[in-house]
Amino acid sequence: MQDLITIIQYFILGLVQGVTEPIPISSSGHLIIFRELFGIEARGLSFEIFVNFASLLAVLLIYKEDIIRLIKNTILFLFKKDKSARSDFMFVVYLVIATIPVGIVGVLFGDYLGNVLSGTNVVGVTLLITAVAIWFIRNLRGRRLEGDLTTKDAVIVGLAQAIAVTPGISRSGASIVSAMLVGMRQDTALRFAFLLYIPVSLGTTILEVPTLVASPEFQALLIPNVIAFITSFVATYFALKWFMNVMAHGNLKYFSYYCVVVGLLVIFFL
Repeated sequence: MQDLITIIQYFILGLVQGVTEPIPISSSGHLIIFRELFGIEARGLSFEIFVNFASLLAVLLIYKEDIIRLIKNTILFLFKKDKSARSDFMFVVYLVIATIPVGIVGVLFGDYLGNVLSGTNVVGVTLLITAVAIWFIRNLRGRRLEGDLTTKDAVIVGLAQAIAVTPGISRSGASIVSAMLVGMRQDTALRFAFLLYIPVSLGTTILEVPTLVASPEFQALLIPNVIAFITSFVATYFALKWFMNVMAHGNLKYFSYYCVVVGLLVIFFL
């Protein structure tokens, strides 16, 4: 019976991670909330990074054509000086630049922030901050495409994503909000945010997942962990597909409402 309960708990964790990762409501914050609500014992950043790896695979699947094009054109520009590939090459450069701030913050302060600021009260407050940020840009309709981006834009988005190392601050939300504030079109902001997610998530995965998988705790809960991983992958895939449609129709205000409600409930009742 206990084994069944554990499997259900890890299924819930995987579902929560998968659904909340692509949308601007903070996957890390929701994992903290659900662990508090149900007493789920998968604590610490290692498990979050593991199920986040599943989300990464779903994002790679959805954006595979963009990734292949960017890699191909970057090679063409670097080695054959193909001027038609310059726009994609610069887009890759801006992704690299935007990755630097969160990389620095993650290496220097990631464990500290994950442990010290992982309380539910902190999550409640940061969800309210996320709500305000989304509300502020809910009606923005930028016009700038990938070829219009600058180094300054990349730095701004990178700094915003670095702030999202704090639990409860949505990574996708911070990236999309900052991208729209610098004038990107919604589809461009979405693509930049999730292509930026790839190197950041890949870096943490390479550093943490091998250690986690080799640990006795992981081996003891192998089946629940695998279930969480698969659930996270499937849920992320469909949640991101849905969110892409939401972005196309400009319905971001509902995420702001949601974050306000959940943030207040967490502050007053958890």
